[in-house]
Amino acid sequence: MQADVVVVGAGIVGLSTALKLKEQKPELNVIVIEKESNISSHQTGNNSGVIHSGIYYKPGSLKAENCIRGYHMLLDFCKEEEIPVDLCGKVIVATKQEQIGQLEKLYQRGIDNGLAGLKYIGPEEIREREPHCAGIKGVFVPQTGIVNYKVVAEKIAARFIRLGGEVHTNQEAKEINVQPGRVEVVTPNKTYVCKLMVNCAGLYCDKVAAMAGQNLDVKIIPFRGEYYSIKHERAYLVKNLIYPVPDPNFPFLGVHFTRRISGEIEAGPNAVFAFRREGYKRSSFKFSEFWESIAWKGFRKVAAKYWKTGMGEYYRSFSKAAFTKALQELVPEVREADLEPAGAGVRAQACDREGGLIDDFYITEGEGCIHILNAPSPAATSSLSIGLTISELALKRF
Repeated sequence: MQADVVVVGAGIVGLSTALKLKEQKPELNVIVIEKESNISSHQTGNNSGVIHSGIYYKPGSLKAENCIRGYHMLLDFCKEEEIPVDLCGKVIVATKQEQIGQLEKLYQRGIDNGLAGLKYIGPEEIREREPHCAGIKGVFVPQTGIVNYKVVAEKIAARFIRLGGEVHTNQEAKEINVQPGRVEVVTPNKTYVCKLMVNCAGLYCDKVAAMAGQNLDVKIIPFRGEYYSIKHERAYLVKNLIYPVPDPNFPFLGVHFTRRISGEIEAGPNAVFAFRREGYKRSSFKFSEFWESIAWKGFRKVAAKYWKTGMGEYYRSFSKAAFTKALQELVPEVREADLEPAGAGVRAQACDREGGLIDDFYITEGEGCIHILNAPSPAATSSLSIGLTISELALKRF
């Protein structure tokens, strides 16, 4: 099959990239291929549905710039497509005196990123907003909201198809041949020939890049995030979103409470090393992928650096009581009996050779290819902006 651009991966970033290419240059022939039978089956379809404000990200970083621009693009898109959105705001809560310094740094980072309306709140106002939350100081972030990203992805795909784009499911890239002016993407039953391949393969983006001859200095390490939901009769304990002050040395936000757009209250996630890339269950294991991860020098350095934190995450994975105890720091009235097992997601976290967990979005270019090699949270919020960023890089080649 002939195309100008083939996008590998029909998650929200791949679909947004394809849409922005068609919007900017309608005459381009753009095809999205996806190995699953449905779009947005992995990171997009298994996230918590939070619309992030941009408060966490280093000013000037790709995360900060794309999250803040993407936030407004997402809200505009949802309005146009009549997708339900609730800008309910969230509270980030310090429960210990030693967390206040980091909370104040977060507040300043939000100001530096242009967030208006951020507000320090004390114990009384914390309880006004979240009557069952314990905290000595907090920051209220009015921009934060909730949405169903699977619905957003489906609407992005529908708009892309209306513009003449194509989405081909059940097409797993097995081989990529890059030649001057031509890229072949080979699946089990088709060969796609294009001028440019855009790699948005998420959990397998490093594999796709390696197939295309990219000399990589990062590897994707999968981390599973497990959730509980709060039983309906106890859902009154949480009104909207309650987050802890994150550990600045660990690239995860810690267990928190999230109201979904459908009304359920989710608690979590933890963050445990997954034994396969699509390891959504504790029992999920694939020896080749497990071995690849532990053989990577960078991962071994990460494990040595964070082993205590990692053991705590595993303990919470296997112990509902320990998970509950972590949640009780924010909402003391939560009981173990209130929690029911919910879903899990797997985060594609890029890790470099020296043990750095890449903290920013990471985009590289090669002959005939553009590779998105790190796009964890807030990629869903940022997706339309990331798509625009990638499409601008792509259009320089046409």
